[in-house]
Amino acid sequence: MVVTGHGAEAVEAAFAGPGRVFVRQEPQLGTGHAVQQAVPALDHGAATTLILAGDVPLVTAATARTLVDACGGERLALLTMTPVNPHGYGRVVRDAGDPARVLAIVEEKDATPAQRAIGEVYTGMMAAPTAALERWLAALKNDNAQREYYLTDVVAMAVADGVPVTGLVLADETEALGVNSPQQLADLERRLQRRTADALMTAGVRLADPARLDVRGTLACGTDVEIDVDCVFEGRVVLGDGVVVGPHCVLRDTTVAAGARIEAFCHLEGARVGAGARVGPYARLRPGADLGEDVHVGNFVEVKNSTLARGAKANHLAYLGDATLGERVNYGAGSITANYDGVHKHRTVIGDDVLIGSNCVLVAPVTIGAGATIGGGSTITDDAPPGELTLGRGRQVTIAGWKRPAKKKSEETSGGGR
Repeated sequence: MVVTGHGAEAVEAAFAGPGRVFVRQEPQLGTGHAVQQAVPALDHGAATTLILAGDVPLVTAATARTLVDACGGERLALLTMTPVNPHGYGRVVRDAGDPARVLAIVEEKDATPAQRAIGEVYTGMMAAPTAALERWLAALKNDNAQREYYLTDVVAMAVADGVPVTGLVLADETEALGVNSPQQLADLERRLQRRTADALMTAGVRLADPARLDVRGTLACGTDVEIDVDCVFEGRVVLGDGVVVGPHCVLRDTTVAAGARIEAFCHLEGARVGAGARVGPYARLRPGADLGEDVHVGNFVEVKNSTLARGAKANHLAYLGDATLGERVNYGAGSITANYDGVHKHRTVIGDDVLIGSNCVLVAPVTIGAGATIGGGSTITDDAPPGELTLGRGRQVTIAGWKRPAKKKSEETSGGGR
């Protein structure tokens, strides 16, 4: 159940899904008022109601479960912490004679100087007996500095009712830190990324600098994986055993098989890289790029919706779009497949052991037979037979006596511009 207020329509659209219930808090009159709006939609037969904070994104399921277990449908269980800077948080007031008992939560704006000196604070999250919670919420008053209905006031009500109140102190404050500014959002992002980095390193991944890693989805790694600095992994990325990823790479929804190397400054999206392959530096693999074993795709090469079989190479300054390359093809620098006629995409098929010279244009649809050689600088518009040399370029001529046009003196003086 999600309580929404400011920007409710946008929040509800973002969180929509099966089993989600939304209730509106309009106007916004405090945390207690927010939970009051949820009461009509609660499962009144449930023993325990768990209350989480919408601006605290890193609380774990394990912590939430511990809080529910501590409540057990009989106690009021509060999640607390002792941050380095408690400013802005409600202070936890415990019984001096029995520190295990919580007596009250005092909001900072209403706290005395002595209470503000307390280091333990309330995170805003609790688990409460459902029936008692409904009763306490109905009794909330707004006689405080903010003229709001504080959820924290239910602590004193629980004490008055003889309901035990327990405080569970978080070992890692990161779980309970909230987001109220771009700075806090960035801080939590780095904390989350460090948590991810630690988990990867515990599993054996070698990170050049765990502070310079961004996983924005899921990253599954085999053994002996190495990842250099400033790499970004989005969507679902799988790295096989012994994979090496160089610095400043972006991999999105990509699988890299064992022993492959992704050199610096590469961008891979929706791609598959075969075992022992080498990509980059400065290569781009777009959706549908499928590289077989021991394929080499070098600097400033772009591959889109194309399959390169075992041992094929496109080492420099080339484009392969909607193409199928056989084994051991050598694709020359500056060569491209012209796959788009302005309306439709067409496919280029290149057989095994083909050599494509530099600066060639293969105008699809076209097939290059196995073992063929395409001379450098050729524009190929028809199928090339296997095992033969095919050229498609104008004959080179030299025009004797030709002179380059020269400016007249008046044009040199005036600049000759138009």
